Amino acid sequence: MCWVNMVGGVQSLGSGNQDGRKRTRPMLLRTDERDRVWTKRETTGPPAGSFSEAVMDCSTSGSSCSCCRWRSSSSSSKISLSPSSIIPIFVLFLLVPSPFFCHARSLETAAAAFRTGNRTNRTNRTFRPGDELQKLKMIRARLRDINKPPIKTIQSPDGDIIDCVLSHRQPAFDHPLLKGQKPLDPPESPNGHHSTAAAAETFQLWSMSGEACPEGTVPIRRTSEADVSRASSVQSFGMKMRRHVRRDTSSTGHEHAVGYVSGDQYYGAKASINVWAPKVANQYEFSLSQLWVISGSFGNDLNTIEAGWQISPELYGDSYPRFFTYWTTDAYQATGCYNLLCSGFVQTNTRIAIGAAISPTSSYNGGQFDISLMVWKDPKHGNWWLEFGSGVLVGYWPSVLFTHLRDHASMVQFGGEIVNSRPSGFHTSTQMGSGHFAGEGFGKASYFRNMQVVDWDNNLIPLQNLRVLADHPNCYDIQGGINRVWGNYFYYGGPGRNVRCP
Repeated sequence: MCWVNMVGGVQSLGSGNQDGRKRTRPMLLRTDERDRVWTKRETTGPPAGSFSEAVMDCSTSGSSCSCCRWRSSSSSSKISLSPSSIIPIFVLFLLVPSPFFCHARSLETAAAAFRTGNRTNRTNRTFRPGDELQKLKMIRARLRDINKPPIKTIQSPDGDIIDCVLSHRQPAFDHPLLKGQKPLDPPESPNGHHSTAAAAETFQLWSMSGEACPEGTVPIRRTSEADVSRASSVQSFGMKMRRHVRRDTSSTGHEHAVGYVSGDQYYGAKASINVWAPKVANQYEFSLSQLWVISGSFGNDLNTIEAGWQISPELYGDSYPRFFTYWTTDAYQATGCYNLLCSGFVQTNTRIAIGAAISPTSSYNGGQFDISLMVWKDPKHGNWWLEFGSGVLVGYWPSVLFTHLRDHASMVQFGGEIVNSRPSGFHTSTQMGSGHFAGEGFGKASYFRNMQVVDWDNNLIPLQNLRVLADHPNCYDIQGGINRVWGNYFYYGGPGRNVRCP
């Protein structure tokens, strides 16, 4: 991750859920020869199009990434984009239960949370102490599975409690296929990937106090009783719940602006993702930016690995952008979860808490902050590893969790997604990315840059035939290209409701 500060005159590019649940998933994409393909013509600056070029100077000083500054360049080459036609898009939409963030300290307050916590069918329900007591018992039993005994506890400025848990006692090793195991040693990095550090930078609020978890432990964000009480059920907490809906983008409330590659065998993906704090209109919506590694059909056998940042007031109880992960092996039906809310993902890092808030964030016409994420398949053991920054391993998804991804991925997606619950019958004002359209360019619109994939021989290589699409371009759009500094990149996002998006 690194700061990218604007220096000089870089100009613009020119040119709900009704049940209180959340869901996010990759898009099923049908492609043909008419799909948009960005032609590869290099320039010397960051984003291309009709705007003045800039050159990025990066210097390393033993940290996990470079500090990058942009200066204007006298050259002004342009990228020529081929015309495109509309890409048929089909999206599989799923439901995700999510919590709110207060802690219920007694049966009375927990019962009150149950009466008022969900938006649907809660207001006029008769209070039955016996039922609420039983639910509270179920919640506490679930919390005993999630919250492992810590050897140290850290209070975060944003209200999070971070537990330092012995690495061999983390939730992953409750999985039947992982019982009795311990975290594996780091794998071989992909060829062409240059690591610059062995320690993570301070990028999460909880670590800014200077406290850290001891060696041999992993930091885990503690889950509260009230967190679980906001889910549609105790059993579904932390999972994305599937609902049978029509497979198109007009009826689900989910809107996307993404770039993707398909048609080959992929063994990993990497990108630097610009971090913002977009406005989310209500607690039943979210805004995220992530990468998806995908295999299987978009039916019941869908396998995905996902990582990025998201703002989800319902899931986390606030409006901070948070680092998150997700996985599923059956299209979000019975397997997988967010972060460490179930057994599966094995964390190995002592300084990064999955689900914790990211800081700092980018500002309009000011400093730009991005995080680099890489997911790749270890050639030796077949596990899918997650790296943050440059050389900072977070952990891995064991290959035994998956069916199709036990071998390789068939699609990789990058981009943004929001939920549009159409409050008051209008399009939501929830923002994607920076909340500004792609045409505003660097420092104003959010971006993905240096997107790459890992091939069968563990080589990190540039994307071939990157395609981009926005399913509601009057609300959120996307523009992409290639240049010498950013490689494959795109700008994306938007404000949501506006005069062209009523």
